[in-house]
Amino acid sequence: MATSLLEEYRQRIAGLTLVPGSGGCFEVSVDGVLVFSKLREGRYPEYQEIAAHL
Repeated sequence: MATSLLEEYRQRIAGLTLVPGSGGCFEVSVDGVLVFSKLREGRYPEYQEIAAHL
């Protein structure tokens, strides 16, 4: 997903940081704002759910 986002939105994304986690944690933040949490939703995000915040 990270590669696809960078390719499609390269003009809008100044940087992207991947931080390894543990315990099932998968969270996505945009400009410091949490936009998706696997722990809260119980699933991984769909591409468009993340792209909508860019």
